Amino acid sequence: MAFGGPLTVTTPEDTRIVITRQFDAPRHLVFACYTQPALIRRWLNGAEGWVMTVCEFDARVGGKYRYEWKAPSGYVMGMGGVVREIEPVERLVSAEVFDDDWTGGETVSTLIFEEESGRTTLVNTLNYSSKEARDGALATPMADGMEFGYSKLDKVLAELGKGQE
Repeated sequence: MAFGGPLTVTTPEDTRIVITRQFDAPRHLVFACYTQPALIRRWLNGAEGWVMTVCEFDARVGGKYRYEWKAPSGYVMGMGGVVREIEPVERLVSAEVFDDDWTGGETVSTLIFEEESGRTTLVNTLNYSSKEARDGALATPMADGMEFGYSKLDKVLAELGKGQE
């Protein structure tokens, strides 16, 4: 089975980042991996050596979510938010804030799941509160961290896909 491609990052506006990534799986599986805690835990578990200690996701409008990760050093990184819109297998919009909020307020994430020939293109548009917040996010290893997680997600999707053959 082929895996998805590396993600691309663009900055179409001063407060926006668009991250695009393909997965070799139908969108209903990719969507499930974004909305079901048991699946989220399998791929969104942080960098090498980190442990996801909290994974909660209430997949409905107004539903809350919370993630926490613990580093080998003992440092805990957490984030949470609220689901603003949800169209199963098509679209998920949420507002998120990291516990160590360095972005000046909530970031709005709009995930679009597009499927063609059994492959899913995921488009994640992140809207920040300011250009400075967006630039701060770009200066972090965010893209590398996301690709690390997406590589794990490729493997989870391959396992889930085998169960549907």
